[in-house]
Amino acid sequence: MDGRIHTSQPAVVKRLRRVEGHLRSVLAMIESGRPCLDIAQQLHAVERAVAEAKRTLIRDHLDHCLDTTGNTAAERRASIAEVKAIARYL
Repeated sequence: MDGRIHTSQPAVVKRLRRVEGHLRSVLAMIESGRPCLDIAQQLHAVERAVAEAKRTLIRDHLDHCLDTTGNTAAERRASIAEVKAIARYL
């Protein structure tokens, strides 16, 4: 990111903190010998929550980046390069 706080950052941080707690719960499930199906379901939920946080963050960044592409050709090229770089993570 560019160091600035984007609109979605507080929501993404909140979601990832919930994911962090959920992942600790999954670790406890593994350590206590819970059934693999239960663990797999919970890991799937963690994975989806992380993916959604990532999508939200990237979309917000793209919206911000595209809104501030700049006036010069060099600034526009830099913005396009940044979009291409972050799009790899979608």
